[in-house]
Amino acid sequence: MELKTIEDAGYAGKRVFLRVDFNVPIEKGEVKDDTRIRAALPTIEYLLKQGASLVISSHLGRPKGKAVPEMSLKPVAEKLSSLLGGKEVGFASDCMGDEVKKSAQSLKAGEMLLLENLRFHGEEEEGDEGFARRLASLADCYVNDAFGTCHRKHASIYGITKLFDSTAAGYLIQKEVFALSKLLENPEKPFLMILGGAKVADKIGMVKNLLGKIDTLITGGVMAYTFVQAKNWEIGASKVEHDAVPLAKEIIKEVNKRHLEFHTPLDHIIADRISADSHHFATERGTVPKNWIGVDIGPQAVEEYIDCIKRAKTIFWNGPMGIYEIEEFAKGTEALAKAIGEAGVFSVIGGGDSIAAVNKAGVADRISHICTGGGASLEFLEKGTLPGIEVLKR
Repeated sequence: MELKTIEDAGYAGKRVFLRVDFNVPIEKGEVKDDTRIRAALPTIEYLLKQGASLVISSHLGRPKGKAVPEMSLKPVAEKLSSLLGGKEVGFASDCMGDEVKKSAQSLKAGEMLLLENLRFHGEEEEGDEGFARRLASLADCYVNDAFGTCHRKHASIYGITKLFDSTAAGYLIQKEVFALSKLLENPEKPFLMILGGAKVADKIGMVKNLLGKIDTLITGGVMAYTFVQAKNWEIGASKVEHDAVPLAKEIIKEVNKRHLEFHTPLDHIIADRISADSHHFATERGTVPKNWIGVDIGPQAVEEYIDCIKRAKTIFWNGPMGIYEIEEFAKGTEALAKAIGEAGVFSVIGGGDSIAAVNKAGVADRISHICTGGGASLEFLEKGTLPGIEVLKR
């Protein structure tokens, strides 16, 4: 995919409207995880080095068109300043209006202004043209580095691009598109897909699109129990997405038709309740006894899944193998994370718990690509593009 990139244009003396994804967790006025802010640093530093001034914008949370103090981006301005070695980052108390425009227009080369949360205005998510026009009036050109929001036709992602002569993709978007496209275009075989977590229906489109490219599919978490039930096996009181069972049956039928290697867990860790102090043990088979809850893949499943990882040349992983938030039920997820890190093959990981697992296992630096946008990456793998990416093509 040929994108217009920031290296295709000159930015000296230009005021750039930079859309980033600073949707980060904030507790008691402090940023708790700065991963997404760090991901935007290469683009920010490049533009500043080119002599640009930056009007930086992002959303945070779901304030539903109202100003919610707990969802203010002010703590993000402070964190960004810290990550840039103490460089000043101005903060605007809104994302539009006369005062904001005045502050933006007074920026000198090398200066930055972070706008308040775009979603404090409902027009952002509505893709309102007037809202996009007011945002565009703050700058001379446009750069998007918010991959995690590119699947939305929001005003600052989609509509705004029509209002600038110069638009481009930042380094993060380029990196994401390159890695995900590699999964879609002639991935090295064998190609292993690992699916865990929940939200089965959200992943079905992506799974269907990748079935023609993968060789092996292994499952864990709620995803696995949905497939186990689709096989008409006993799942006890395990969490399952009943509405997605017909979809799971479709996938199983297609997998069999294509003669793909497909695994649900050979055994499970089961518990009498979802709690760290619950009574839990490993089953001897791939079914779950009545009234018990499947909370992780069992030791036999871990062994089988690691064997699949060792045989793979390309790996895509989305979603944990169990109830990852509870330490006792995170062992399967962590074992797979370690194995993928040690595999030394092209690997792409998406989903918060999967990313947390590779970080905890200390192998994040050995993963080829870690996706910053869960929903956006799934949609890209389903459709091969996104609305916010389409408008940045050459």
